[in-house]
Amino acid sequence: MVYDGIIIALLVGLFRGGNFKGLADMKIKQAWVFPVLLMIQIVIYILQNKIPILGFYSNTIFILVYLVGMYFLWLNRHHPGFVVIFIGVFLNFLVMALNGGRMPVSIEASAVLDPYFVEALKNGLYGKHAAITESTRLAFLGDIIPLSAPYPREQIISIGDVIMNIGVFFFIQYLMIGKIEKNSTPQVTTTN
Repeated sequence: MVYDGIIIALLVGLFRGGNFKGLADMKIKQAWVFPVLLMIQIVIYILQNKIPILGFYSNTIFILVYLVGMYFLWLNRHHPGFVVIFIGVFLNFLVMALNGGRMPVSIEASAVLDPYFVEALKNGLYGKHAAITESTRLAFLGDIIPLSAPYPREQIISIGDVIMNIGVFFFIQYLMIGKIEKNSTPQVTTTN
């Protein structure tokens, strides 16, 4: 869902007269952390059912990825939108931590997905996700919001995902437009 938010923010930024120059100029502390965390999650997702020991520790690794990600966001909290992103990530982390390192997913909401994914979810073989059950804690923070047509991609998102994307939107708008407006503000000079 984060990628969708980035694309939407970029399109809105262009529509509002912004440009990509601000994206090139962004200064984020420890910027290498985000791609590394993303790659770790992709590797675990691909290999967790093929390498038993990795599957055994995958929940713990997902929690560690979230902790490092929140630290990265906290380091960069001075950027517009990063505190909002942090709140969204924290809500996702909280529900996952309380549910054994897996994001709870509503089976009813997952009806918008391919039946293969619903079966994998029910069988506990779907990445860092698990079906919501009677014992799920804070289920309302799980993936319970279905997105389908006219939305271009069928998926299920959480309240944390929505909040995170709002923060991403603010940050990208600042980079594409806010910096332009800040730099183009006329300077008033006085003469004696």
